[in-house]
Amino acid sequence: MEFKQSLAQRIIIAFALMSALVAGSFAMGIVATVHLVEEKLISSGLGGDLNRLLLMDSVSDWSHRPEPDQLFYFSGGPGDFDVPKDLRHLEPGFHEVFRGPLSYHAMVEVVDGRRYVLLQDQSDFEERERVLFAVVLVGFVLALALAVFLGWVLARRVMAPVVRLARQVRHRDQLLGLAPPLAPDYAADEVGELAVAFDATLGRLRSALTRERMFTSDVSHELRTPLMVLASSCELLLENPALDTRARAQVERIARACEEMRDLVQTFLMLARTQREDATMTPKVGLRSVAEQLVALWRGPIESKGLTLNFCPDAADQSSETSYNATFLHAVMGNLLRNALHYTDSGFITLTLQADGFLVEDSGVGIPEEKREAMFEPFVRGNEQRGEGLGLGLSLVQRICENQGWTVSLSPMEPNGCRFCVTLKAR
Repeated sequence: MEFKQSLAQRIIIAFALMSALVAGSFAMGIVATVHLVEEKLISSGLGGDLNRLLLMDSVSDWSHRPEPDQLFYFSGGPGDFDVPKDLRHLEPGFHEVFRGPLSYHAMVEVVDGRRYVLLQDQSDFEERERVLFAVVLVGFVLALALAVFLGWVLARRVMAPVVRLARQVRHRDQLLGLAPPLAPDYAADEVGELAVAFDATLGRLRSALTRERMFTSDVSHELRTPLMVLASSCELLLENPALDTRARAQVERIARACEEMRDLVQTFLMLARTQREDATMTPKVGLRSVAEQLVALWRGPIESKGLTLNFCPDAADQSSETSYNATFLHAVMGNLLRNALHYTDSGFITLTLQADGFLVEDSGVGIPEEKREAMFEPFVRGNEQRGEGLGLGLSLVQRICENQGWTVSLSPMEPNGCRFCVTLKAR
């Protein structure tokens, strides 16, 4: 399982783990040293005291007088000096002995078959040992807290240039042609190398965006002339009284396709120029007027397919209607109506105006749930076997909405069909 901590959190965790390892090793060393001192030094002291008592055993004025905190026993000793049963199993050497609530250090010697045992109360030593362990534990906790604090401070200092670089890269102005390079603001270190890489990448991206805008602008501009020729030819043909009904219908269809292509070309031109032109210079129009134009344009094709076109303008107050970019609003609403016509074989198509947008609903085949999130991507279609479209209409709608700060969402209709909701924002 991959943990998704930020780099700053990883630095803090690394400091904490390193501190825990070092402080833990230090604490274990102290504990091991304490036990070593206990075994070596105390056993040496007890051994010396026991040897002193054994030497006293060999003189005539012998008297067993251990230290006040010591107990002395030996085999066959008079009264309380005799070795108790709980100590008779001890082997020669140093031991720790627990007798009820008390604990002792014990030194055992066997001389000429006689067992000598010297006990020393270790209560004071254990108290000092507990204090030492408490100090070690507090030191470990403080070291860990200090490591976390130092890790946090270091993470902020280390990550500061990275965060600043990320903010600069995310800034939209960095894609402008006159945007200053990033690398001169950073030292010749790893962050500086990253800034150099971003400069190179952003440079290529700026060039690609410039080429795309120029291509879109040039192609759209050059298409205007042949479209005007087609439209003029259709107008002349429609004025010819010799055309029969079938031919006139085909010419009208061509004329309508030319009008749609002209609108599409104008939309592409607007998208290509939107980064360079003042938005206040583009023509503005109200939501209801665009809706009425498109309803008049699409009513014939929709009803000729046997569908019902419902137009609900009541929610839009025309007297205080907000104005929007005429080309983009016409393109978004027109593409959604065309998409509804394309995927609806029976039933209805409804255009509902709202105070801040509009709805386009249909009773068509609908869009599978697994494809809904991808429907606004280029070349994605709801039904791959249906019609001749390339799946660019909804992608264009999404691009326009993102450009204008609008939002478009897709939801299913019951029992079948789609509902597209567009929320507009005046600019």
